[in-house]
Amino acid sequence: MHDFWVFGYGSLMWNPGFTYDFMSPARLYGYHRSLCIYSNHYRGTVENPGLVLGLDRGGCCDGLAFHVPVEDTKKTYDYLIEREQVNSVYIEKMKPIYLKDGRVVNGLFFVADQSHEQYAKKLDPENMALIIRKSHGLAGSNVDYVVNTAASLRKMGIPDKSLEKLAKLLQD
Repeated sequence: MHDFWVFGYGSLMWNPGFTYDFMSPARLYGYHRSLCIYSNHYRGTVENPGLVLGLDRGGCCDGLAFHVPVEDTKKTYDYLIEREQVNSVYIEKMKPIYLKDGRVVNGLFFVADQSHEQYAKKLDPENMALIIRKSHGLAGSNVDYVVNTAASLRKMGIPDKSLEKLAKLLQD
């Protein structure tokens, strides 16, 4: 793989954890950002699972595309599999990503497996808030994750109204 791109829609945007030589605002069609994954590792436990972002079917998602230098392709791919596939709740995809400059590139991203036991079907904001408030995992508080994600997206100029609404609900 000589032209390796990665699409980030959540924490990869501000904490990629891999080397890249170019980054661009990008859009992915066919999926939207959603708190649709129960986390019993990074932001929750088996007893009190939290909620983390996934790409769910339908719509589109604005994020960042990272171009990985050819010499770092295998290392980056292996790192992403280890990071994203802790519980095999994501399905690896490679599809077109639309860069802000008009280019279309094939990029790697991970979508929610709707048949997985950790897939959280459409929850209303109040139920999400109840789950998130009581959850804490290896990477910290689930409340911090949601609030910081909303703030980071806002700072990057990537609006996400449902995440903003939930962050406000969690801070009240």
